[in-house]
Amino acid sequence: MADETLISWADMTFNPWVGCTRVSPACDGCYAAHLMETRMGRVQWGGPGVGAGTRDRTSAANWRKPIAWNKKAEADGTRPFVFCSSLADVFDNEVPNEWRADLFDLIEQTPNLIWLLLTKRPQNIVKLYEQTHDVLPWPKNAAIGTTVEDQHRANQNITALIKAKNTLKPAFAFLSCEPLLGPIDLEYPVGIWPEGPPICCSGIGSSGEQSCGCMGRPTDPPLIWGIDWVIAGGETDQGEHKARPSHPDWFRYLRDQSAAAGVAFHLKQWGEWTPGENVPSSVRGKRPSAHFTAGDGWFESVTNMSDPEDGWDDEPDVYRIGKKLTGRLLDGVLHDARPEVSNG
Repeated sequence: MADETLISWADMTFNPWVGCTRVSPACDGCYAAHLMETRMGRVQWGGPGVGAGTRDRTSAANWRKPIAWNKKAEADGTRPFVFCSSLADVFDNEVPNEWRADLFDLIEQTPNLIWLLLTKRPQNIVKLYEQTHDVLPWPKNAAIGTTVEDQHRANQNITALIKAKNTLKPAFAFLSCEPLLGPIDLEYPVGIWPEGPPICCSGIGSSGEQSCGCMGRPTDPPLIWGIDWVIAGGETDQGEHKARPSHPDWFRYLRDQSAAAGVAFHLKQWGEWTPGENVPSSVRGKRPSAHFTAGDGWFESVTNMSDPEDGWDDEPDVYRIGKKLTGRLLDGVLHDARPEVSNG
C-alpha cells in the first residue's frame, strides 16, 4: 500500500480494506479486481452469478499511515488529497459497520488531510454513515464522489450524490467519469432533472419561490447542479478485458460544461486510446494510409497502432497505442484542476 500515488487527482491512496462487487459497466475492466483477485489471489471479487465476494481488512501498520501523513501535512501547512478506497468501496454494504466506523474515526483524527470517498453506490452514503455515526456530524475534511461512466449512471448516481451532499454537507461533491463509456450531459435541467431538481444544493426547494444558490451564486438555470469537481478518464486494459475507446468529443463536452459552470475539470488519462494529435511522432504508423469506418470488428491494426470500429457516426481518428504513450492532453491543454477547500 504505497504512501504516494500515480493517480493525478490525489496525493496518496489509503485502503482500509480490499474487495468489492461489480455493479455497473464501469466495473467490467476493474483494475482492483485484476490486481487483488486475479494476480494476487487476496480476495474473491463479487459480481453477477458469483455472489458478494470477500473483503479483507488491511494491516494495523497500514491504518497508522494517515496519522503520519496528517502530522507532516500540519508541519508543512498543506492539505493533501487522499483517495479512499482505490481497491474497495467505502459504501459497500457487504463491509462490516465496525470497519467503516473505524475509518470515519480515522478521518476525524486527520483534519489536515482531505479524504476523497469515491463510490459506485451513492444511494448508500447517508444510510451507511448513519449506521455508524448517528450523532456525530459528517467530517469537514471528507468529500463525497460517485462514478458516472455514461448518461444512465449519471441520471441515477448524481441524484443520489446531491441528496447526500444536501444532508451531510461534505467538503465538496465530485464525479469520476472514468472509464468514460458514453456522452454525459451534466447540465440542469435538460440532462438529469427535466422537471426540476427535488431540492437545490443550497437547501432551497424547487417551487421557484426563491432563486437557487448552486455553487455559491445564483444562475438561471444553474449548471452542473451541485457538483464541485469533474474528473474524466479513459479505460485501460486489465487482463483479458481490453479497453473500450472514448470519443474525444465526450471529454470536450465535460470540459466545456465544467468551464461554463466554473467547476474544476481534471483529465486523468486517455487510457489505451488517444486522438491522433496525441500520438508521439516516434510511434510508427501515426498517419494511417486509409480512413477507417464503422464495421463489425472492434479495432483494426495499423503497424503497431489500431483504430476503433465502434459505430461512431463521425468516425474520429483515435488510436490504441497504450496508456504509457497516450498522455493527458485534450486539444493540446493539460487539465489538472482541483476544487478549492476551505481551511475551516
